[in-house]
Amino acid sequence: MEAETSAATTPKKKMIMVAIDESEESFYALNWALDHLINNSTNIITLINVQLPFSPMVYPAGPAPTVVEAVKKAQHENATRTLSRALHLCKQKTVKAETLILEGDPKDKICQAADELHADLLVVGSRGLGKIKR
Repeated sequence: MEAETSAATTPKKKMIMVAIDESEESFYALNWALDHLINNSTNIITLINVQLPFSPMVYPAGPAPTVVEAVKKAQHENATRTLSRALHLCKQKTVKAETLILEGDPKDKICQAADELHADLLVVGSRGLGKIKR
């Protein structure tokens, strides 16, 4: 009976996913989540960044694979830099976080990852569209 009581009082770990891109709105959402949702001992945070696939309409003169590889490398470096900034914010608030970089349509990939990772909560920033209009 004691084992049941201690298990009932132990809070369930919640998996919180925060979508991060280079926008200030996504970092505002991360800060909000860190301030209002994250309890170091009971929650897990995953930071996700989704890069749009690079598919040029016209290939420039020269070796096309080299250009495509260079663009993809630059996208990955941008994602890494963005997530590094987000990890730094988490570290400042003593929150451990995991990162995930995906390629595809952000709205689809974020929802798919949240489903596959069994996220309890998905946090995203606004799109910077301003106040809601009728």
